[in-house]
Amino acid sequence: MYTEIGIFDYSNVVLEKMKPGNFLTTKFQDKTNTMIIGWGGVNVIWGRPVFVVLVRDSRATYELIEASNEFTVSVPMEDNLLDAIKICGTKSLRDMDKFAYCNLTAVKGRKIETPIIGEAKLHFECRVIYKQTLNQEIVPGIIKSRYYNPDTNNNANHTVYIGEIVDQYLYEKGE
Repeated sequence: MYTEIGIFDYSNVVLEKMKPGNFLTTKFQDKTNTMIIGWGGVNVIWGRPVFVVLVRDSRATYELIEASNEFTVSVPMEDNLLDAIKICGTKSLRDMDKFAYCNLTAVKGRKIETPIIGEAKLHFECRVIYKQTLNQEIVPGIIKSRYYNPDTNNNANHTVYIGEIVDQYLYEKGE
């Protein structure tokens, strides 16, 4: 069952749930993947409601979002998905089917091809309207040393994606 909501009705929940994380899902052709994001949020840019996400270029999600130019963000509003968040935040599509392993249901998006996570409640469907690879030359040193440190094998770069929100809603699985 779908419940219509306003763009910013749950923006505080999106931010609160960045820790432990929200599901960022991408799909291209027969490949679907979800990962966990802890950075980003709902905003307004160029007079449009958007969801801003950052994805490392080393992630399988990066390849899918580059090919499809769309994504969904599914926000678990309860703590029932903590185990799935842990797995989806640490494992790669290259190693496993996270949907099958975590018993997650891919529910087709209403306006885009990329599915939502049926077990989460709050959803945003987005089409990429802008993207830019971070310029690490201008990232402050304290941030660069923590998030882009080649000594810790953590030097893959991020691309910032601005996705126009084309649909947002609450979804109750099984109703």
